[in-house]
Formats: sequence, structure tokens, C-alpha cells
Amino acid sequence: MELSIIVPTFNEGGNVAELVRRIGSSLDGEDFEIVFVDDSTDDTPSIITSVAASAQVPVRLIHRDAPDGGLSGAVLEGFRSAQARWCLVMDGDLQHPPEDIPRMLERARRGDVDVVVASRYVAGGTAGGLAGATRTAVSRTSTVLTKAMFPRKLHGCTDPMTGFFLVDRDSIDIESLHPRGFKILLEILARRQMRIGEVPFAFATRYAGESKASFTQGIRFLTQLAMLRFGRMSAFALVGGVGAIANLVIMWGLIRLGMEYLPAAIIASEVTIIGNFLLLEYLVFSDMRADSGLMRTRFIKSFVFNNVEAVVRISVLPLLVQGAHIPSVLAAAITLAAAFVVRFVYHALWVYAPKRVAAAAVTREPAVITAASRTLDS
Repeated sequence: MELSIIVPTFNEGGNVAELVRRIGSSLDGEDFEIVFVDDSTDDTPSIITSVAASAQVPVRLIHRDAPDGGLSGAVLEGFRSAQARWCLVMDGDLQHPPEDIPRMLERARRGDVDVVVASRYVAGGTAGGLAGATRTAVSRTSTVLTKAMFPRKLHGCTDPMTGFFLVDRDSIDIESLHPRGFKILLEILARRQMRIGEVPFAFATRYAGESKASFTQGIRFLTQLAMLRFGRMSAFALVGGVGAIANLVIMWGLIRLGMEYLPAAIIASEVTIIGNFLLLEYLVFSDMRADSGLMRTRFIKSFVFNNVEAVVRISVLPLLVQGAHIPSVLAAAITLAAAFVVRFVYHALWVYAPKRVAAAAVTREPAVITAASRTLDS
């Protein structure tokens, strides 16, 4: 069997028959199976059983009475049960159009990728099925943050948060994965350097049922992200903390010598900008320097950005000091904390982006990203 299609379901009975019909129609002539891994609390399992009995394609049901790991855990259960080497993961609500599966298979058959990502954000894709501007903004923001945390492993992947992808099961170590919530693709890509191909797809509206997205799932995602990427971001935070303390000490010292707080803040910022860059070079991003161009180019990017950030940050100081009557050093500490995430994202995605693959043009089906295999994206 060439393909196992794994569909994790939770109370998705209204979608099952239409999903099976459209998959069968899209993959006519292909050798495949559909594996529903179901955690439902309603009659979805009986609906799947009924559809399977009359379907023209192989349909199997795995119902988990004691679900573990949420949707991601269901996908891993599907991987273990799959009869094919290539496993396609998709949602059961028809927001992932089955008609795009043949293009994903065609991309995989070139033989130079481990995973094919169906992306909403590559040229030709859309995220129109997201419910409203808030969901869209959350999706975009979480994608940018995730790529910043894994700049090497996710470079060349425009949509690491998608739940629609095709993966070579032999390229992953299932037992090394520790699923939490929805984002199983992120877990797979963050654990091992993968060769990635992409095809665009249009994220559709739900066929039936209700979205499972919730505040709890958001917390699970943030937990997963922190657990996967604690190393580099914590190091960046440490350097940022050292720089912030140095900034405040220099500013305090200059004020004690009689300087006004704004010039003192400017001088302190310039000194710590240079010092922080050197610490980032040799502590945080030392493994990425060889692939990210010349040191002077990185310094210019970092220096210009941090000065722009400093101008914005220092311009806020009078509002806090004079408007809110906050002590000047405390106000500076507040602005430094607010700037931390922005600085981390910029340095990870732009200053230290791997130049060897960054120059590849983005096309409708972008070039495969290959890199030396490592166990950690450190």
C-alpha cells in the first residue's frame, strides 16, 4: 500500500461520509487506506463504522477510550497503525481539501523530500477558512514566533502550524515525539532536520460541526513551543537580561553624575547594543554564523534595527516618566521588557537567517530545503 491517510476526529460525525467520498473521488486508481483515529464522545465511531461498511475504499477505525496527547497523540497512534510508508495527515472537518492530496503525492514522488507541507502562506495558498480577523492574526503571529524559535529547521517552511501534510514515516522517530495538543507537524519538524517540500492549498470553511480551537489549546501550544525551543530563547533571554541590567546600571550611573535621563538612556543603549551583539555572536547564534553571511553585515543589520528600536523605546520614556509619573529607571526597564520578543524574532529570522537557502526563489512549489542532519536546532 502506498498511502495511509490519517484523520484524527473528535465529534466529527457530520463530516465523515463527505470526507470519505471526496478522498475516494480524488484518489481514484491509487492504492491507499483511510485510518480514522477517534477520540469522540458522541456517535462519531458508529458513523465511521457505517460509512466504512459501504465505502469503495479501505476505511479503518481506531477508537481511543482513554485519549492521550490530544490530536497529536491520535496522529501518532495512526502512524503506528499505518500500513503504508507515506502517511498523510488531515483534519476531519474538510477544511483541508482532499482534492489537493494528488498534488502532495506528486511532490513526494520526486523522491527528494521527507515531508510535503500543504501551506496556506506560500504563493497560491489562502487562509480564508479561518474564522475572522482574530483567528487569522493569531495564526500569523504564532507562525512568525515559531519560525523565529527554529530558524534552521523551519527555514523554507512557510506554514509549520498546518495540520495538512504528507510525511515519510521512516524519516521520523515516532517514540521521540512528545505530542501536546494540535501542532504535530511542529513537533516532527523541530525534532529532526527534514527535507521539506511545499504545495499551496486554500484553507476551506468547515463542512459541519464546531471548531475545536480554544484558549486551552492555545496554552498547550505555548507549552509545546517552550518545551521544544527552551534552549536558544532562554540563552537570548539571558543575554538580553545581562544587557538590560548593564543598560540600567550605565543609565543610573550617568544620571548620578548629573546627566539628564534621556541622554543617559541613549548612551546606555548604544553601549549595550554593541555588547549584546558580541554576546549573541559568540553565545546564542554561534552555530549559525557560518551560514548567515559576513559578520559586518550581521552587525549592520543588528545595529540599525536596535537603534530604530531604541529610538521608539526611548521616545516612549517621556510618556511613562512625565505622563504616568513612573521613575525613569523603572520606565526604562518596562520598555526593555516589551522589546524582548521583537528583538528575538528579528535576529532569529533576519540577522542569522541561513543565506545558503535564503536566496532560493519562492515559487508555487518551492525548492526542497536540504541541510546537514542534526538532533537539535540549537
